[in-house]
Amino acid sequence: MAPERDIDDLPRNKANYTALTPLWFLERAATVFPNRKSLIHGSVEYTWHQTYRRCRQLASALTKNSVTFGSTVAVIAPNVPAMYEAHFGIPMSGAVINAVNVRLNAQTIAFLLGHCAASIVMVDQEYFPLAEEALKVWANNSKGNFNAPLLIVIADKNCDPTPVQYALEKGAIEYEKFVETGDPDFTWKAPEDEWQTIALGYTSGTTASPKGVVLHHRGAYIMAMSNAVVWSMPEGAVYLWTLPLFHCNGWCFVWTLATICGTNICLRQVTAKAVYSAIAHLGVTHFSAAPVVLNTIVNAPKEESILPLPRLVHVSTAGASPPPSVLAAMSQRGFRVLHTYGLSETYGPSTLCTWKPEWDLLPLDVQARLQARQGTRYVGLEHLDVVSTNNMKPVPADGKTIGEIVFRGNVVMKGYLKNPKANEEAFAGGWYHSGDLAVKHPDGYIEIKDRSKDIIISGGENISSVEVENNLYLHPAILEVSVVARPDEQWGESPCAFVTLKPDLKDTDQRKLADDIINFSRSKMPKFWVPKSVVFGPLPKTATGKIQKHVLRAKAKEMGPMKKSRL
Repeated sequence: MAPERDIDDLPRNKANYTALTPLWFLERAATVFPNRKSLIHGSVEYTWHQTYRRCRQLASALTKNSVTFGSTVAVIAPNVPAMYEAHFGIPMSGAVINAVNVRLNAQTIAFLLGHCAASIVMVDQEYFPLAEEALKVWANNSKGNFNAPLLIVIADKNCDPTPVQYALEKGAIEYEKFVETGDPDFTWKAPEDEWQTIALGYTSGTTASPKGVVLHHRGAYIMAMSNAVVWSMPEGAVYLWTLPLFHCNGWCFVWTLATICGTNICLRQVTAKAVYSAIAHLGVTHFSAAPVVLNTIVNAPKEESILPLPRLVHVSTAGASPPPSVLAAMSQRGFRVLHTYGLSETYGPSTLCTWKPEWDLLPLDVQARLQARQGTRYVGLEHLDVVSTNNMKPVPADGKTIGEIVFRGNVVMKGYLKNPKANEEAFAGGWYHSGDLAVKHPDGYIEIKDRSKDIIISGGENISSVEVENNLYLHPAILEVSVVARPDEQWGESPCAFVTLKPDLKDTDQRKLADDIINFSRSKMPKFWVPKSVVFGPLPKTATGKIQKHVLRAKAKEMGPMKKSRL
């Protein structure tokens, strides 16, 4: 077969080809809207002109400290301006940003820093003791081969300065002083190859060591643009950072906000009161959050809410399947929710449940049920499917046959850092394997039924913990719920519901309430889906609001097997 030929033999040249990178969006924002607010954090405010200069200064200062192509700079910080600046300044030096989850313990952070060989660690003042402990663990584990990274402490004018003084006494450099050593007119380094790494993030590592997810400039560029397109984000949108910037680089919205020349509202701690306040007083138009945050917002007491909303507020949610009841409640309060889905390995959300105009005529509960599906692929993702776990063939679009969600395209990670075995498994058959089990509906929309490890197998029948949870969320006493498998003498496994009650019901007789929840379940779902045990209390969560089901599974196992069922 003859090789394919184009109509011409025109070569690429400097005039018509440049490596894709989201870094150029910052330069454009500073040019087009130099005086528009780029960042607001309490009493601290910057314009796009100032942010661009500060990011160039940071890049220059890093370069003066031998940071360059192949270097990694770790940042341990919440949503503060320095974390935003790091997402531009670090790659502008040619290096890679590793945004670290602040809720990890010192041992895990020590592993991450050692695994990526961080040459500089930037840490917010609140988390300096955590970083200090992690460095000690890293040094002890290095067996004499430890080269201490440069330590930079980020001061926050909105917080007590005492921790900063402690960090300085320990030899750290204050962030602003460090930035001042750089040149604000620094000629920053755009990547020569768009396959060059821009960011490194780590998976949760609940069953093994965390895996380092490597992302390139091309994917970050495409995802930054896709976020704006699929959400129809207008130029100048005001975005509230309820989503941690360390989580998938803020789902790439860190670069999207420069793309649309919007305004970033930094939020150090996420509470319903802070969200409502920012909407009322700072003009917030958009924010992203896990479903657990939405649940907090809709259940906020009146004194912490500001309703009605002064404007329509757009919300993007992902991280777990949102209960239809929560989606309906958000809609009733004036929020318009976009349900998305993705993973760290796909630059964050890479599918969305695109709203169809004809759904406007449907009852609210039906709308919410449709909106709870994971939907179709982002415009920046080329291929998405649900395939049989046996032969990799696409499952029928019948809304019933369960398969694994797989991805292929430019917004799939480069791979896991220094982990060939994991890469072989993740990319088997030419697809990225998500590990999420779903069905495909006749309209092509996909719907997650569970993580493969979260499916409950009772008497040989598969039970979707997600579907059981969605039904339980309809119970008026339940604030949050997570369902996992508990050993069962008769059926092998049976559903166990871990429940957090609404605040005004904490003193209720829990035995009676457990019986009421079980009876309620019988009226809503098949007999074998009904939870046989109900446990009350707060649910363990990750920093991004995901419920840690592996912790609950361990608790359910410790409870011992259910005795022979009376059902």
